[in-house]
Amino acid sequence: MTQPQQAGPDQLAFQQYRTLLFSVAYRILGTAADAEDLVQDAWFKWSAADRSQVVDPKAYLTRIVSNLAMERLRSTRHQRETYVGPWLPEPILTGPDTADGAAMTDSVSMALLVVLETLSPLERAVFVLKEVFAFSYAEIAQAVERSEPAVRQAGHRAREHVQARRPRFTADRARQRDVTERFFAAATGGDINTLMELLSPDVTLWTDGGGKVRQALKPVVGLETVAGWFAALGTATYQGIEPGQMRAELTWINGGPGVVFRGPDRVVATMTFDFDPDGRISAIHNVANPDKLHAVADGTRHELT
Repeated sequence: MTQPQQAGPDQLAFQQYRTLLFSVAYRILGTAADAEDLVQDAWFKWSAADRSQVVDPKAYLTRIVSNLAMERLRSTRHQRETYVGPWLPEPILTGPDTADGAAMTDSVSMALLVVLETLSPLERAVFVLKEVFAFSYAEIAQAVERSEPAVRQAGHRAREHVQARRPRFTADRARQRDVTERFFAAATGGDINTLMELLSPDVTLWTDGGGKVRQALKPVVGLETVAGWFAALGTATYQGIEPGQMRAELTWINGGPGVVFRGPDRVVATMTFDFDPDGRISAIHNVANPDKLHAVADGTRHELT
């Protein structure tokens, strides 16, 4: 971002909320590149505004980003509806301490972002601002430029929709990490028996190649099918890369444990996991569309609020 060398009070005010703005935009959009663009746009609007009239910079900047995000969602809706195969969010690298507690971790998980994708732009913005960032309905009404009753109604619809599709339970992060490590070892070693133990009976594998690389165009469902898919992983050439050339790294993605697969010259895919109340893997999100791997390939670890 091009800004003056000497940080003035206006720039300092913007930088104070920069992480918040990215965190809001990313959760509303599900794409890191678009979220960064919106933060940049917010800076330009902030720079051009008569800031003597701005009483609350946080509210002002959140309003800019929320409206830009809803506008971007509306413009990309057709593109996402006609996407080849499942559309998954763009993964981002995070740290093990990104989230203070399970609720914040869940709010940036692939599983929740996939559910948010089924909401309208207004519902999604209201849900993110209310449920994740604890803005009041009055504050959200100002931010999204709607009446408070309309915002309350959108928030109620969004919350019901998410709760129906995303049951909440307390996630044990140490258990998640342990299961991910064991899954990783079993998949790379072709140990189908251990895979069967670690996967939930109705486990679902979602793969996003976007038509750019070969992936399953529909979700792969069921314990035996998914276990077999992964047991064969270490023996097959993938995107022209021999098994011996593929490197895999356990890391933190979207607030939870995940895997980054690398070939000799590029990031090939990421994998993240959702867990059932018993700690077994209930969903696997595999992103292989090269257009969605730039944020991971850059190696930037995103701080989120």
